Amino acid sequence: MSEALLECVPNFSEGRDPAVVKAITDAIESVEGVMLLDVDPGKATNRTVVTFVGAPEPVLEAAVRGARVARERIDMRKHKGEHPRFGAVDVCPLVPVAGITMEETGEWARKLARRFGEELGVTVYCYERAATSEARRNLATVRDGEYEGLEAKLAKPEWSPDFGPATFDPKGGATAVGARDFLVAYNVNLNTTSTRRANAIAFDVREKGREVLDERWKVVKGPDGQPLWKPGTLKCVKGIGWYIEEYGVAQVSLNLTDIGVTPVHVAFDEVSRAAAERGVRVTGSELVGLIPLRAMLDAGKYFLKKQQRSLGVSDDELIKIAVKSLGLNDLYPFEPDKKIVEYAIAHKRGKTKRRLVDLTLEAFTEETASESPAPGGGSISAAMGALGAALATMVANLSSHKRGWDGRWEEFSTWAERGKAHHVALLKLVDEDTDAFNRVMDAFGLPKGTDAEKAERTRAIQAATRFATEVPLRVMREALASMEVIQAMAEQGNPASVSDAGVGALCARSAVMGAHLNVKINCAGLKDAAVVAELKGEAAEIERRAIEREQAILAIVNGKM
Repeated sequence: MSEALLECVPNFSEGRDPAVVKAITDAIESVEGVMLLDVDPGKATNRTVVTFVGAPEPVLEAAVRGARVARERIDMRKHKGEHPRFGAVDVCPLVPVAGITMEETGEWARKLARRFGEELGVTVYCYERAATSEARRNLATVRDGEYEGLEAKLAKPEWSPDFGPATFDPKGGATAVGARDFLVAYNVNLNTTSTRRANAIAFDVREKGREVLDERWKVVKGPDGQPLWKPGTLKCVKGIGWYIEEYGVAQVSLNLTDIGVTPVHVAFDEVSRAAAERGVRVTGSELVGLIPLRAMLDAGKYFLKKQQRSLGVSDDELIKIAVKSLGLNDLYPFEPDKKIVEYAIAHKRGKTKRRLVDLTLEAFTEETASESPAPGGGSISAAMGALGAALATMVANLSSHKRGWDGRWEEFSTWAERGKAHHVALLKLVDEDTDAFNRVMDAFGLPKGTDAEKAERTRAIQAATRFATEVPLRVMREALASMEVIQAMAEQGNPASVSDAGVGALCARSAVMGAHLNVKINCAGLKDAAVVAELKGEAAEIERRAIEREQAILAIVNGKM
């Protein structure tokens, strides 16, 4: 994803009337170029978190359309819910996804805030990376007093809004528009109905902590007359406790504002520890909105490492481990295609684009055998290389879990992770090779009626051919690199699987030689002799090294059988 992509996560103060929620999301989806990824209503909070992505301009338009419907359909004078709020569109943050900086995201957020104020007449405060002053950076400060205190807040000069009217709108309230890093809204379920217990645990772990009390339960104040606070154990975490009537459980509700500092799995374990100290047990957890794929993979690896199991397993397996360990199925089924950002985007886009690697083996074989010229030898070479690296990964995983080799699990886990990285990269090249071929065909199909058109067609053909030559060269590099893992597994891995390492070597060498043929045939279409010499020289050297390494690996394999 090289184009600029923004994620927008508006929170609407309505979670109980499906018709209102649908009217809002219909308005959002009416904008071309916007992908609606998630709609997460909550009855107890009376709040719906909506997630959509797209290029900046369509995202802003969709946010405005959704907010317009929310302003028409939601009456804050009647609103009650567990979550802090001060407006019909309570918050509307923008998050950079790809091809855009945080600074640029902040500029787009301020443009959105201006549109809210000027087009919808909304009272708007900018927060986080869109804040107009340091005093307004923290959302909790901006929203302090909530809806009930908004009228008095607006009467204070220091709380004049950034955009929109400075007068109190009893029906719509106010909106906070921000730019921020990816925030994970994460609730941990408890085996209690006590909001007080849940709050106590939240105060134990959240960064802000709790006010210090003396032996008479009075707030202790410092020399400046302000209350003293005892920080919690988790950095970059906000939290409160509440009771969710629809599920009959209390939750510790957390906002993880920097999952690089405090990941989901760390928050889960720390809440579990704090809960146990108070005689409460964690039963599972809940993700509100979406989560980045990396966070789920890191969680899966974290829990596997605690079990001293290999981390070099598939992403699907890592996600299953994470879901099970975090108890994300506790309240309702966790659906990766809907809850993981990258998967949700791919799922939406997948409706229009089919990948070769998504086909069954039988279907992939039949597609190769069809009269279509692609997939061809390049894609097949990449697939062979992926299988070779996968076999090495399998041997590493089996060795990591071999009885009597418990002390070596981490050594083999590291090899398995390296093998996995190679077969994942080669699988991507299966489709990339076919895409490269199609790009060449598209270039040949360009018009050539005028001299200018001919020149542009020639330029496009050369660029596409160069790319189509570099893709199989990347297959060669990756397959050769995977042979280091294959050889290590032949030498050090489970002896019972040494033949698998041998087959892996055959696959890797065949991938290199097959891709080399594609490099040579595509070089024939390139006009730059220096470039051709460079590409052919590197490819020939890679093939020489691959054949040499294959022979070394097979000697090891045959010597052990």
